[in-house]
Order: sequence, then structure tokens, then C-alpha cells
Amino acid sequence: MLYRLYQPADFAQLYAVEERCFQPPFRFSRSYMRQIVASPDSTTWLAEEDGEIAGIGIVEWSGRSRIFLAYIQTIEVLPERRRSGIATGLMRRLEGSAIEAGVPLIWLHVDAENAPALNLYEAHGYTRQGREENYYPRGRAALIYSKPLL
Repeated sequence: MLYRLYQPADFAQLYAVEERCFQPPFRFSRSYMRQIVASPDSTTWLAEEDGEIAGIGIVEWSGRSRIFLAYIQTIEVLPERRRSGIATGLMRRLEGSAIEAGVPLIWLHVDAENAPALNLYEAHGYTRQGREENYYPRGRAALIYSKPLL
């Protein structure tokens, strides 16, 4: 598996992963996805094999009120490629990008019903910090997880 940084020419394949991994209303819109991958305060990693993208990961960072944080926007792996270590590879790279940016803490929201994702984050040292009701469409709750980096 080759892990590499996103290039604008990758957008069609990147969004095809989004379409395979999420159905409306849970899917990011094309315009929102273009916005986050183009942000100078984000890094997008791709997992690629034989020229095909098998997974994506996006992390953003921001500083507010003297607090500098990184936020994992998404980690997505094609259904047929799951449970092969791709998500772990993407997560390591997202964390590395946040560390490189000097961010001391990384956090995320995860669907409270997404057991595989919960297991992944907990296995990599993320701890639950709270719960946000009605965060996702259809009234689904999100759990909030974080991990110190520095």
C-alpha cells in the first residue's frame, strides 16, 4: 500500500471513495469536500494501490483562544478493503501531519453506532471526552474522542 499526499488531480477518485463509504444524508457534499482538501490548514492523505485509491484521511488544525488543535475530518476505507490496516496507516499519517504542524492535541467526532471506528480509535489511544446528541443526520449521536500528541 502506498500512502501519499493528495493532489488536486485526485479529487474525482477521492470523492468516489466518499460516495462508496457514505450515503446521503451522511455524505460530505462535493463543495465541502473541495473546501476542506484545499484548505492551507489541512492535510489529506491517500492510501493507493495499483493507481486506485482505497482510503482517504483528512485532518485540519486551527488555533482559537491560545489553543491549537487538530481535528480528524474523516478516515474512510472502501468496504472491500477494510480490516487490512489501511485505516491505521492513514491515522498514523494524520497524526504525523498534526505533530509536524505543532499541534498538541487531536480530536474527532464519531458516530456512536459505528463500532468498528470506535474500536479503531480506542486501540490507538483515543479516549472518550463526551457525547453530542443529534450531531449526525437522523438524530444520531456523536461521541467525542481526543488524544494528546506532544
